[in-house]
Amino acid sequence: MFKTYMQTHMSDEELARAVQQGTDDAFTILFQRYEQKMLRYGQRFLYSYEDLEDAVQEVFIKTYRNIKSFDTDKKFSTWIYRIAHNTFINVIKKNGREPVSFFDFDTFISLPVRTEDTLEGLLDTKESTEKIVDRMKQLSPKYREVLILFYLEELGYKEIADVLSIPISTVGVRIARAKAQLKKIVSPK
Repeated sequence: MFKTYMQTHMSDEELARAVQQGTDDAFTILFQRYEQKMLRYGQRFLYSYEDLEDAVQEVFIKTYRNIKSFDTDKKFSTWIYRIAHNTFINVIKKNGREPVSFFDFDTFISLPVRTEDTLEGLLDTKESTEKIVDRMKQLSPKYREVLILFYLEELGYKEIADVLSIPISTVGVRIARAKAQLKKIVSPK
């Protein structure tokens, strides 16, 4: 009965607090809530790696091991996405398949922040979201990731900034540049 109550009535942060206090069933519920999200995020970020499931499993292992350090006054989703981001970047580095830049020029440039309601609205096109996501594979990881987090995972600018450990203005810069690059990929002129 208590497990059913936890599943339907408790926030992620309340569940994390319960895990911190020793209720392992609460972690099972967090796992169930986030497993598909992490797989989807990893698949779109890593998209071609055979070890996606291993990477996602590592995300949950790290989450469980470090749950005591989670501040339950903050959003759990931002915290787990940050763990996933770091894990997926480590997979990329380990496999050496995509470059990871340590100097980020976008951090030093600020652009006005604009949002569209949907991924399709981003491109003013009739292509399906699936086709657009496929075209996103051509973007560099830092641009692909902000679009995934914003449009597909529906995180806000502040949450994305926290996940990526970058200023909010940099999120706006990256989204603007990613949209411009994606428009060129979808409709080259």
